[in-house]
Amino acid sequence: MHRPQLSLPARAARLALIGSLAAISLTSCSPPVDVPAAQDAANPACAPMMVALPDAIGEYPLRKTNSQATAAWGDPSLVILRCGVNVPGPTTDRCVTVNGIDWVIKEGNPVWTLTTYGREPATEILMDPDKISSAAVLADLAAAAGKVPAARNCVGQEDLQNLPPSQ
Repeated sequence: MHRPQLSLPARAARLALIGSLAAISLTSCSPPVDVPAAQDAANPACAPMMVALPDAIGEYPLRKTNSQATAAWGDPSLVILRCGVNVPGPTTDRCVTVNGIDWVIKEGNPVWTLTTYGREPATEILMDPDKISSAAVLADLAAAAGKVPAARNCVGQEDLQNLPPSQ
């Protein structure tokens, strides 16, 4: 059987298409990251945040996960996000504000847990600060986390000095 000869641009386009299909099939073979869903993961307030998540944190790409309202970045995963975790109440744990978003920080060894404060549902991030900068993670996730409206803010020691005296 005689096949007609393809022109150089047609061959290049065909090779590009084959390469694209191979790349797609390779990425679709990667198993999703196993992340347990949070108790309130089905809360509709998680949805706007989840669709606003960045495609990458630093150089680490967003990966597929196997649970609702979860996300992971990096391979192996360096940052795990879960929306719908328990909302933190008043705490003496360190609270930082990054780009208008308050986060309660619990330093573990090696994994830190960072949870949004004053937003319901709350969002939790698990990360190892020895492998990725917590400041970069919080800055990259601030716009998405801000899709869940704030009802309260962190209060620091300096805020307590201006309280009226008790009666």
